[in-house]
Parts: sequence; structure tokens; C-alpha cells
Amino acid sequence: MFLKQITLQHYRNYDSLELDTDRKVNLFVGPNAQGKTNLLEAIFALALTKSHRTSKDRELIGWQAESARISGTVEKRYGSVTLDLTFSPQGKKAKINGLEQRKLSDFVGTLNVVMFAPEDLEIVKGTPGVRRRFLDMEIGQVQPGYLHTLQQYGKALVQRNNYLKTAGRGANLQEALLDVWNAQLAEYGVKIMKKRKHFIHKLQIWAEQIHAGITAGGEKLDVQYRPSFEIDLEQDEAVLFNQFMIKLSQVKDQEIRRGMTLIGPHRDDMSFSINGKEAQVYGSQGQQRTTALSLKLAEIELIREEIGEYPLLLLDDVLSELDRNRQTQLIETFQSKVQTFITTTGLESVDVGKLQDAGIYQVQNGKVTH
Repeated sequence: MFLKQITLQHYRNYDSLELDTDRKVNLFVGPNAQGKTNLLEAIFALALTKSHRTSKDRELIGWQAESARISGTVEKRYGSVTLDLTFSPQGKKAKINGLEQRKLSDFVGTLNVVMFAPEDLEIVKGTPGVRRRFLDMEIGQVQPGYLHTLQQYGKALVQRNNYLKTAGRGANLQEALLDVWNAQLAEYGVKIMKKRKHFIHKLQIWAEQIHAGITAGGEKLDVQYRPSFEIDLEQDEAVLFNQFMIKLSQVKDQEIRRGMTLIGPHRDDMSFSINGKEAQVYGSQGQQRTTALSLKLAEIELIREEIGEYPLLLLDDVLSELDRNRQTQLIETFQSKVQTFITTTGLESVDVGKLQDAGIYQVQNGKVTH
């Protein structure tokens, strides 16, 4: 997979940009707040129809502009594809080869990316919410239907929480109404949990192997799924649905008292252990960074395994966060496999000598020069 060209119109601080990205490694250099991250964010958005930094699409539209547009030409193993994504106050419009897609989930997955930014180090030591977001973004790329299921689950969860708050304030509880939301929560929740379990199992296989390579066999990484309640996800969905419903009935009184849903995928987590010890608690900063790096490199291999070709790799000011050993490992891993886009404030933080077929671009105030 190769992004040959990208065009931006009124996207953040880019009024207009047409850029050929025909190098294997594309390096964007410049001071902070000039638009380097905005460029990588635009590529990410072209893949997933959303930013990795904000949930408010309005922030992506340039100052005093009515809409923002990203388009790009992607070379895939079966031929060239043109992607077009527009953000406006009325919503998003996505086109593949000029044909508007009825659902955004039909657009997602045409371009695949793996983003690695400094905040991704929080995947290991941050909150469960960070790890759930990581899971959802990555599963959504290789299984677009997952995003729709997640959206439906989110709607049911909001309605159920609102109802539980009302019931907790003394309103009469209507069991039949609660049962409807319970059934929706269980139906979508089971699908999400099964996909997360399957994804983490595959991620574990790749991450363990990569981590062992980075640490010269000195450390064994283990990645585990931690659902919010005990459940055997090897069972079929009908059995799991009943287990979920039983668990909801068991915590009903507690949920009414607290006015919130206490079990389900929105409370899932994942854990990482190194040589049997929990990395979040006992891992050094170096071990936590190596774990995050192993996960990102594992993602690249997992996506290739799922779709038959490598994704793009977006490295947002992350090389300066890694020591030379980890930086070398990262460069050697992507060098021969994936098209890579790197941002940095200065070339001194990047081992440029190890980069092959690299294009260096200067970024200043929303302008890019080669």
C-alpha cells in the first residue's frame, strides 16, 4: 500500500496543499505548531474518517472556511484508488473513485495506517480508556463492521445510563423497558468482546516475537484481554448473550443506586506483563516504551496478515522519544516493508543515515517545501 499523492483544502492551517508523496520515507521537518502533525492527522483521517486527536470535526475545518477536504491517491496491490473525504457542519462525505459511500464504514479500510505518537506510550501506563481506544481504532481498520457495532452499543449504553439515573432518583422502574436496553447491550456487547479477544490473541503472537527481538531474547511480553466480567468468549454468541443478561440482572440494584452501567465492553481493559510482572506497575520507563513499540510493530504485521498488504506507518515526533537502539530497531523494521511518514523538529534527532529512499520536506506555517 502506497500513498502517491495527497491534497488538502481548508484543513486546519492548510488553506491549500498538493503534495506528491512518492518516496518510501517522507520526512517532515520544522518547528512546533507549523502543521507537521496536521499533515499526518489528515492521512490518518483519510483512513479512518476521524482525527486521532479530537472528536470534534469542526476543529479540522480551517479558520472562516465552510468545509475541509482531504483527497489522496493510493496504490494498492489490485490497482490505484482515489479517496476523497469532506468535513462540513452537515457531516462527512466520503468517496471512493468518485462514488459517494452510503456508510462511512464502507469507506474505512480502503487505506490502512498505523499511527505512533508520543501519547501512544500511554497505551501501557495510561488509563483503560486509552487502551480501549487503541483496540477500537485498530480493529475498526481491518473489520469495518466493528465500528458500526461499537456505535450501536454506544447508543444503547447512553440510553440505558440515562434511564438508570432516572430510576436512581426514585422514578418507577419499568422492567420491560430496561429489558429492551439490556438485550441491545448484550447483543452488541458480545460481538465487540469476541472481536477484541480474537484481535488481542493475534496481537500477542506478533508482539511477543517482536519484543523478544528488541530485547535480544531477554524479555518475554504477554498481552492479555481483561473483560469487565468473567466470561468464556470461546462459546457461541447465543450462550454469551445469556451469560451477559444474567450478569446484568445480578448487578441491577447496584447500577440503579449508582445510576450507571457497570459491566460491558465500555469497561474492558488489556494488560501487559514482562517476564511475568505487570508492565504498567513494575516496568521501567524503558520497558514500557519497548512494550508500546512492540505493539505498534505488531499492528503492522497483523494488518498485513488480515488484508494481505502492509499499511502506511505514521510516526509523529516519536523518534526523538526513543533511544538509538529502539530507533534503529524501528527504522530497520519499516525500512523494507512500509511507506512511512515521519515528523520531527530537527534532523539531529533522527538517524537519517539509516533511511533509504527518503524525501525531506520543510514545513512552515501550513506550507510544505521539498
